[in-house]
Amino acid sequence: MITDPLFYLCAIPAVLLYGIAKGGFGGNIAILSVPLMSLVMPPQEAAAILLPILCTMDLVALRTFRGRWSLPNLRIIIPAALLGTLLAWWSFRWMSDGHIRLMVGVIAVVFTLNIWLRKREPPARGVSTLRGGFWGAVAGFTSFGIHAGGPPINIYLLPQKMEKTLLMGTIAVFFAVVNLAKVPAYIQLGQFDSGKLLTALVLLPLAPIGIRMGFWLLQRSNQELIYRLCYIFLFFTGCKLLFDGIRMLWF
Repeated sequence: MITDPLFYLCAIPAVLLYGIAKGGFGGNIAILSVPLMSLVMPPQEAAAILLPILCTMDLVALRTFRGRWSLPNLRIIIPAALLGTLLAWWSFRWMSDGHIRLMVGVIAVVFTLNIWLRKREPPARGVSTLRGGFWGAVAGFTSFGIHAGGPPINIYLLPQKMEKTLLMGTIAVFFAVVNLAKVPAYIQLGQFDSGKLLTALVLLPLAPIGIRMGFWLLQRSNQELIYRLCYIFLFFTGCKLLFDGIRMLWF
């Protein structure tokens, strides 16, 4: 088990951030968790420690948002995400974290700039098998290595302008399935060991605390604010990933 105090100085806020995002407040802040823990350990190890905690958070989030999700969207994005997860599993040894960060960063920044620079607010989009299948697969792929599936799935879901609780509940179900699907792949790749699992167990009590904090904030914020925050966090996390990807690949 990890005993370095510096690790916990980074890991505790990382887990709480993920919990707040799972609870529905500013979902894209979750993507900061792995980079934060990566300040004190390799990103792959950080992702492995976080995965059991995320699976536990998913159970709490499902209970919190029970029944409040979009089935038409889930029928499209979940099978696509599972396909993306399988592809990421297969390409794990060839696709570096730098490539994934660069890809997600470019997508997130270009998407948000496109939304903000339009002269008129675009009308709400409906459910789409083509768009949902594409972005669901991308989210499954980018979620596998560094838990960075939030920006791609938000690119598909945010333009639909769903009611805020319905949006967050849909995201909660989506990642509950995706994270569970990653567990056997992580085991097969040797990502887990007793030290990582014990460390995850120590951090586990923070999971429901973070989710309840996020849900509390969600219920006390208006829908327009939630969507604005989602786009802002999507843009800045995209910038962060873009910077990290460039630094890892070329510097």
